[in-house]
Amino acid sequence: MATRMKEKYLNEAVPALQQKFGYKNVMQIPKLHKIVINMGLGDCKDNPKSLELAVAELAQISGQKPMTTKARKSIANFKVREGMSVGAKVTLRGNRMDEFIDKLVNIALPRVRDFRGVSDKAFDGRGNYALGLRDQLIFPEIEYDKVEKVRGMEVIFVTSAKTDEECKELLRLLGMPFVQ
Repeated sequence: MATRMKEKYLNEAVPALQQKFGYKNVMQIPKLHKIVINMGLGDCKDNPKSLELAVAELAQISGQKPMTTKARKSIANFKVREGMSVGAKVTLRGNRMDEFIDKLVNIALPRVRDFRGVSDKAFDGRGNYALGLRDQLIFPEIEYDKVEKVRGMEVIFVTSAKTDEECKELLRLLGMPFVQ
């Protein structure tokens, strides 16, 4: 069963990208490989209950169990020891990835207060895009009353595009609202 985003990619984005960039082979057309959602939880190092709640919220948003990330080095100034849990991340592929980008573009981003579009300056030079979100409350799964603390997250879109221009065009055709 193809998702809405998969159909949009195949029916609208592929022909538009092929026409704009003049690809000779369909395998050259950029596509979304994965979406990585990362949440830094350094403030939860002393409170394991808070870490559990944040991981549960990330699981609700992504539809997949997050992996907790551990500190690689001890940093005395931040009171962090090697091996402490300092974050959570999820890597989405396939249908879950398609459903997440659909939800992000059509439901979550329009709920951001004073939203004018996402920055078009967050490309890495290799055809990937990073988007920072200030709070998790924009997602419909999160209940406002049950939120312990407002936390931000990074959403990284990894594509097969060779240049930032190709990546931007791919994401724009999938519905990403870039600033005009």
